[in-house]
Amino acid sequence: MRRTERYPVEGANSLWHVYKTVPFLKVVKNFIVIQLARYTPFLGVKSWLYRTFLRMKIGEQTSFALMVMLDVMFPEKISVGRNSVIGYNTTILAHEYLIKEYRLGPVKIGSEVMIGANCTILPGVVIGDGAIVSAGTLVHKDVPPGAFVGGNPMKIIFTKEEMEQRS
Repeated sequence: MRRTERYPVEGANSLWHVYKTVPFLKVVKNFIVIQLARYTPFLGVKSWLYRTFLRMKIGEQTSFALMVMLDVMFPEKISVGRNSVIGYNTTILAHEYLIKEYRLGPVKIGSEVMIGANCTILPGVVIGDGAIVSAGTLVHKDVPPGAFVGGNPMKIIFTKEEMEQRS
């Protein structure tokens, strides 16, 4: 189960209420920082931009590949442990705007985690230490530590114990 808080709206769908939920200038600033970071080849600069301007918690030696798209409205709800890799063109969301409500939830990615290219991580999930997320996966629920997961919808391919037996 994802850990999200629900906020009901009345009238138009929740995206029409976006600037009642997050300040416009915050979104503009976040967008500029995220776009700069998406294209920079310098991993240390990306982490510095994320920590300094987006208030994200990012561990040492964590790498964000080219074109990673972070939540523009609530990046401060995303944390990543040390020595993890976030693959090319992955999207990490901490919000979802629906018809009659919007939801916010933190995303916690552990240490030594490998996330393949083109993944989407939804709000309110925890990816445990040492997990591996296969390319193209929709992460819609928690990933246990050390597990290897993949697919859409995401399924556990190997548990930590099965991964250890394969070594």
